[in-house]
Amino acid sequence: MKWYQKEIRLPAVKRGFHLITDLLVSQLPELEEINVGIAHIFMKHTSASLAINEDADPTVRQDFESHFNKMVPENQPYYRHTLEGSDDMPAHLKAAILGSSVTIPITNGSFNLGTWQGVYLCEHRNHASKRTVVITLQGQ
Repeated sequence: MKWYQKEIRLPAVKRGFHLITDLLVSQLPELEEINVGIAHIFMKHTSASLAINEDADPTVRQDFESHFNKMVPENQPYYRHTLEGSDDMPAHLKAAILGSSVTIPITNGSFNLGTWQGVYLCEHRNHASKRTVVITLQGQ
């Protein structure tokens, strides 16, 4: 059984849902050494999240952003955590809803995703910095 773990610094992106599958794969030459295994990807931040969803049509990502902005609006009078801006508490809520990690099967040295699936960096802040993910690969 092989284990690999590394941190990958993602580029700063604007608020929204961004495909990062190819970026992750390009930083993981170790994937090729695993025939059967698991990749666990963990976001080290509380105002961004990870998800797996449609990777072909960019309107899906736009619709995600629109929906989450309606579902978790800014400037609500009941928010107490507001010192870092009107987008901060909604960003934490969106990250809690979507989650901080994804797990992907590895088959024959590649992520075994569905035909239309990709990994999203879900950036919930208006002016975010670079984000860091920890990727743990396990397999043989």
